[in-house]
Amino acid sequence: MKEWTVILEIFLKEGIFDPQGKTIRSALHSLGFEEVKEVRVGKVLKIKIMGNSEEEVMGKVRKMSEMVLVNPVTEDFSIRVEKE
Repeated sequence: MKEWTVILEIFLKEGIFDPQGKTIRSALHSLGFEEVKEVRVGKVLKIKIMGNSEEEVMGKVRKMSEMVLVNPVTEDFSIRVEKE
């Protein structure tokens, strides 16, 4: 068994209002960055987990996400293993 580092990214689903993202976009516009069209704020979790394979740890993190870490009504998520 070895230690893996898994990155879990969580963002509000498209169509869900993101007030933090809107505020950041407005601030960027006021600083002259008019080319910024959208900002979405999310969460990144860096999880150190023990497992025998990449598939095993991805499955465990997916299960954790579906059970407790992500609200499936309002959030989407992606999982990736950090390469060493």
